Amino acid sequence: MSAPARPTDGEPRFRDTLRRLPATVWIVSLGVLVNRIGNFLPVFMVLYLTGRGFSPAAAGLVLGAAGLGNVAGNTVGGYLADRIGRRWTIVASMAAAAGLTAAVPFLASLPALVALAGLAGAAAQLYRPAAAALLVDATGSDQQRLAAFAVHRFAMNIGAALGGVLGGVLATVSYVGLFLGNAAACLLFGLIALVLLRDVPVTGAPEGHDPAGTRAGYREALADRRLRRFLLMTLLAEFIYIQSTVGLPLHVEAAGLTPADFGLLMGLNGVLVVLLELPITSAVSRRRPERVLALGNLLTGAGLALTGWAGDMGWLAATVLLWTLGEMLYAAMAGAYLGGLAPPAMGGRYQGLYGAAITLGTGVGPLLGGAVYAYRDWALWAVCAVGGLWSAQLCLPRRRRTT
Repeated sequence: MSAPARPTDGEPRFRDTLRRLPATVWIVSLGVLVNRIGNFLPVFMVLYLTGRGFSPAAAGLVLGAAGLGNVAGNTVGGYLADRIGRRWTIVASMAAAAGLTAAVPFLASLPALVALAGLAGAAAQLYRPAAAALLVDATGSDQQRLAAFAVHRFAMNIGAALGGVLGGVLATVSYVGLFLGNAAACLLFGLIALVLLRDVPVTGAPEGHDPAGTRAGYREALADRRLRRFLLMTLLAEFIYIQSTVGLPLHVEAAGLTPADFGLLMGLNGVLVVLLELPITSAVSRRRPERVLALGNLLTGAGLALTGWAGDMGWLAATVLLWTLGEMLYAAMAGAYLGGLAPPAMGGRYQGLYGAAITLGTGVGPLLGGAVYAYRDWALWAVCAVGGLWSAQLCLPRRRRTT
């Protein structure tokens, strides 16, 4: 991958850039915060279904359908964002997700629940490419774009933390209230988008890009070699990162530790991300983005690979620190970097493919990771090490052949 130009010394400090972000960035981030606070469905669906008498296998089937819907939703959402606009894509996504989510507790048959989960998973993801493309549209410089994605990430992390707590409270009272609360959060985000958001006119193109006509589609997007490398890197990075929810708990159990210990390790990850991601993004904002992405992938792969050699809470906490640092270096920078690659007429499609790669990596990761761990536990940690190296290499520009 080749990168946008490195920020110059004449650009404002990152904190000043944050203060001067356009209102669009804050409105999108507010909507995402609200949506994430109310996003209970993925977390509590298994408990809800098993509590209703469905088997774990049936619950897994429903979650699998939702995962496939997530991939489809991102690709369709990217198309809609470029065709009907960012704002209306977000509104349509949230309205559809609200209706489908609210219907979940009123269905009894497994086939109906599988179908509804797939549709709800797709509807809930339609907005993501549109929201990301809108952040790109509203910002100018590389540093401003990075600041916008950092704020967006911060809102997502805060919302996820609050949503887990609120969802747990609602689940103890009523699962119907849980799903209706999720639907209400979707409607509120849709209302915020409808009333406060406006699409930003996109004029011109980043240097080095041809602002192709609106006929361009996913075939044209995938003709971009840099995008293909980025998507492969994303698949690898997400596959590795999701092992924190697969290999790590299995290793914690094998080491004789308790589920509460695993909860503490994941809590450490959450606290670090909320407290330190913005400062770390600020610290690397003037670095070459491809090098930051490469370092982030290396640290994530190394941290998870070393999990297999950590036998107590102290060493496990050290590995969590390592892969969390990689996550913080990578997450906001990746979305901002991609925004610099996309031609203006295809911003939604580029972000849609990115979202599909994320959801595919996090969806397939638990299945493959669990199978590899069951074969040989050390093999999973070796895969994390190799995957970290490979994904880091994909971040760096290809060397030109000399004759």
